[in-house]
Amino acid sequence: MNLKPMVVDLETSGLSIEGVGVWQIGAIDLNTMDEFFDEARIDDEDGIVEIADARKTFFQVTGKTEEELRHKNKQSQKELFEKFFKWAEGKKFKNFVCQNPGWDMAWLWSKMLKYKLKRVFGYRAFDLHTIAQIKFNEINNNFLINEEKGKSDMDLKNTLKFCGFPEDPRGNHNALEDAKLTAECFTRLMDGKNLFPEYSKFKVPEELRK
Repeated sequence: MNLKPMVVDLETSGLSIEGVGVWQIGAIDLNTMDEFFDEARIDDEDGIVEIADARKTFFQVTGKTEEELRHKNKQSQKELFEKFFKWAEGKKFKNFVCQNPGWDMAWLWSKMLKYKLKRVFGYRAFDLHTIAQIKFNEINNNFLINEEKGKSDMDLKNTLKFCGFPEDPRGNHNALEDAKLTAECFTRLMDGKNLFPEYSKFKVPEELRK
């Protein structure tokens, strides 16, 4: 049986695991295409880091206000993670694919420990960056390197470009949309084909089809 992993993406209220919260989770089971998408209010003790990057504030990136992130009518963060863990527990392949596993997996571990939840996912995750670099090396007999910095240059922008996206097709950050884009890139890199109809206008590069 050719099983495939799950894709997951978390939206958080800051860049540090300490003192900020997770307000949205999106995930896709690549075997059944079953989706998980839900959000919650962040905990009272969780802060919000307003600067997301050098160009946009957190609120511009997410399209959310602090009132929305703390709205008492929303389920708690613990309830969100309980639902997500229950969803993941029923999947046949319990490892995740992430754009940046060091980020998403760290958050999953942190909240699992905070809320005393049973771990239902694998320790290891598939790294989209590594998969893209391996594929790039197979084609070009070299890794994509920023020679000035001496580091990998396969950031999200170049991963998308390599997979046939001349620009980032997303609007405001949304965990399910981010998970779908990760799943699309993973499928193009592994299988050389388009996965979601909404991305079909971006042609799969010929070099990935071979």
